[in-house]
Amino acid sequence: MENSIDNLTPVILVGLRTTEKNDEFDHAMQELVSLCEACDLEVIVSVTQTLEHPDNSTWIGSGKAEELAYEVKVNDAGHVVCLGNLSPAQMKNLQKIIGVPVWDRTRLILEIFSSRARTREARLQVESAYLQYMLPRLTGMWQHLGRQSGGGGSRANKGIGEKQIELDRRQISHRITELKKELAEIEHTRNVQRSGRSRDAYPHVALVGYTNAGKSTLMNCLIGMSDRSAQKAEEKKVFEKDMLFATLDTSIRKISVPGRKTFLLSDTVGFIDNIPHDLIKAFRSTLSELKYADVLLVVMDSSDPSHEAHKKITEDTLNDLDAMGIPRIYVYNKSDLRAPEMTIKNDPGSGSVYISAHTGYGMDDLLDLLEETFRAGDRLIDLTIPYAMGEMVNRIHTQAKVLSESYEENGIHVKAECPSYLADLLDQRLEGGEEEA
Repeated sequence: MENSIDNLTPVILVGLRTTEKNDEFDHAMQELVSLCEACDLEVIVSVTQTLEHPDNSTWIGSGKAEELAYEVKVNDAGHVVCLGNLSPAQMKNLQKIIGVPVWDRTRLILEIFSSRARTREARLQVESAYLQYMLPRLTGMWQHLGRQSGGGGSRANKGIGEKQIELDRRQISHRITELKKELAEIEHTRNVQRSGRSRDAYPHVALVGYTNAGKSTLMNCLIGMSDRSAQKAEEKKVFEKDMLFATLDTSIRKISVPGRKTFLLSDTVGFIDNIPHDLIKAFRSTLSELKYADVLLVVMDSSDPSHEAHKKITEDTLNDLDAMGIPRIYVYNKSDLRAPEMTIKNDPGSGSVYISAHTGYGMDDLLDLLEETFRAGDRLIDLTIPYAMGEMVNRIHTQAKVLSESYEENGIHVKAECPSYLADLLDQRLEGGEEEA
């Protein structure tokens, strides 16, 4: 991306309060500081403004814009970062007054995503979102080029800057089309991989939640409990760090804790309040993995006073992704950071659990709740399985509760309380016949 910021570039934050309550506004400003830290920016001054609604021209009003220009000059700030999403005209006008680049909250998040994307899919998704963001903001980027006046409306009479903007728009539109094709191919590959995993007949558990709630730490904790070999566990662990959007790429690991049911665990990008629409669109294929999960673990930072608000944001995002009908467990992480008087003992029947992925507190309670949730979706099967499908009989013995079993001429007659994912697989195999066994 253009205009990338070097480490520790001094920036000024600008917040506009309209109808927000004081605590809501303060929390949003603090979150913006954390976003800047995640982008390696040094916040030196915060400027706030209160209006009934954003100014159409400069977002914060001309008087406050002049005050901001003074702060930029005095503090030698390299950029200004705004709490809000500015229109192209507001950004252009404000930037003209203060004389340094202006980033809104969407641009800041895009920059973070750009620096964190590791896989080819994530890089393509971020590039697609970035180009869609920049397309309506090209006006004003070529003001240093001459403008040529002329009549008649001929394209030949346009100024050099205007011609360059048209070229950029065509190039960006063409690149967006290419990206959509590449992402469609990756999504097809992802669907093939998902079909392969479904044939393994393991339940799929997905980690979801607000950014920096500890999802990657929880995944690593379960990996450590699963692999007896410390070396193998370290190789399987994912990147974790105490910052917003530490990881973007989807990770899937097989979790086999001794004495527990084996399951697949996936982790993906965290959610955030007012997440840019283009990012949701770009990452929809990745986030669609959630729709195929058997259980969702909604992870929250219980030490954060705003964790209930984060829970609602997560629920709203899941609703946007058509993933509302999936069983879920609410995981209140970082309980070791809560005040002692706020400690809550886990209630097995509550559908929620307090844990610390860092210390391991409550992890057995979480696994108990997971297995209860798996059992809640069990189906009673009464099937005759051909002898050629002996592998499926073995799976029934290891993953289901066998009620009765008899050997008959056509195969093994089994009655069992069977997990829905395994029952579905049995239906597919029996419909396909012995050749697919």
